Amino acid sequence: MTDTPNPAASSARAVGVGNRYKAYSISWNLTQRCNLFCAHCYMSAFSHADSSNEFTTQECFRVMDEIAEINPDVFLILTGGEPLIRKDIFDLAAYGTDKGFTVVLGTNGVLLREKEARAMRRSGIQGASISLDSTDAKKHDEFRKLPHSFRDAVRATQILKAEGLDFSLHMSVMPWNVSEIPAMIDLARALGAKVLNFFFLVQTGRGAEIADIKPEQYEEMLTYLAKAQGVGQAAGRADGLGSVFDQPEDPWTMPAGRSGELILRAKCAPHFRRIIYQLDPESSLLKNYAQGSCPAGKYYCRISPNGDVTPCPYMPVAAGNLRQQSFAEIWRSAPALNDLRDPKLGGRCGECEFSEICGGCRCRAYAAYGDYLAEDPACGYQPGAYGGRRIALPQEQTFGLEVTMTLAWSEGAKERLKRLPSFARGMVARSVERYAGEQGITQITPEVMRVVREQAEVRLGRRFNFSEFSREAPALKQGDA
Repeated sequence: MTDTPNPAASSARAVGVGNRYKAYSISWNLTQRCNLFCAHCYMSAFSHADSSNEFTTQECFRVMDEIAEINPDVFLILTGGEPLIRKDIFDLAAYGTDKGFTVVLGTNGVLLREKEARAMRRSGIQGASISLDSTDAKKHDEFRKLPHSFRDAVRATQILKAEGLDFSLHMSVMPWNVSEIPAMIDLARALGAKVLNFFFLVQTGRGAEIADIKPEQYEEMLTYLAKAQGVGQAAGRADGLGSVFDQPEDPWTMPAGRSGELILRAKCAPHFRRIIYQLDPESSLLKNYAQGSCPAGKYYCRISPNGDVTPCPYMPVAAGNLRQQSFAEIWRSAPALNDLRDPKLGGRCGECEFSEICGGCRCRAYAAYGDYLAEDPACGYQPGAYGGRRIALPQEQTFGLEVTMTLAWSEGAKERLKRLPSFARGMVARSVERYAGEQGITQITPEVMRVVREQAEVRLGRRFNFSEFSREAPALKQGDA
């Protein structure tokens, strides 16, 4: 006798899977319109893109209300195209900020002047990401298809710095600029960036026409990034201060560590974590999301200008549309998202010992093979070097776990836990309770949490103090008046 499929039961199982995951970070492409015409753009953005299907201000407000049902503490990246083209960008940012979201801006910087920087602060935008693809202004301008775009991006960093707003730099890594990575690190440090993000190419959008670097070049560059930052060694900030970017707030990527006061991250290259493990299995840089380090569809997603929800900006697979379904409904039950939450990976990724801490880039697999569960073609590792044993990390190194309190927590300790990034709370709670158990402590207090934090600071070689953000204008420093 053959079992008859039960759609209701299948739907219930899908919702059950979805309830185990929380959207910790969301990138929202508010528009396809852009003042640049970058050769690699996954959005294929351009200046006269059709805006008739973009979400209205009120529609955006509604979607933010729905996002808050899933996670009221979400990290929201407002981007484009060029988000500063939207006249309501600061209204949208203020609405998200007032709901309790952490809001940042993704911009090319060309349109950013002092007026925009002040509006960013007033609306609650805590920082911005600026794109620079070369240390050579001419090469950058040619790639971005706009004269003086390098000059304008650098000016934007100076304006943000003067306004007291943190900024990160984005460099898209391709064959023509891969040799500039060391020089870009120097430039980012000189400009005062908090973070330098290296985006490794996913061949989608206009980027489909660009050649990626070879797997052996990935190995070389990612090994360089790890070794240059002393994997397994203490590497701390000189000033001990943090920023809105100084946390793993951006969960489609993996923290790559530090270079002096500069945080470096390798994006869209999850096999970087395998390289770190091979260099130092005890590295503090191996903190990981549950069920693999690529959180696309698990803890992160993208919203397109027309309201499609996709697992990642680089994966043009619509899980649903926000004009037809609520965000909560899509997040909890969309098949495309659930496929990634319990993935049956193919090829080398399915056989790999590192599938739990790496899992390959699902977007690159989709771009190469039309199958987001296929192997990642950018990785040159052949499974078996570790005997086929699945390598996993302890819960104390796992983001995205729910907070489980087995000991008594004082109200002060609970309040302190709430001030942490939402996706890190479960990991921190487990670390604190583990310490308490070892010490015979029966109640968690702020003092216990302080001791655990200080021990972690000694182990990692840096302090965990964060700079305070205010929507008021920054106070003038002596001599500025």
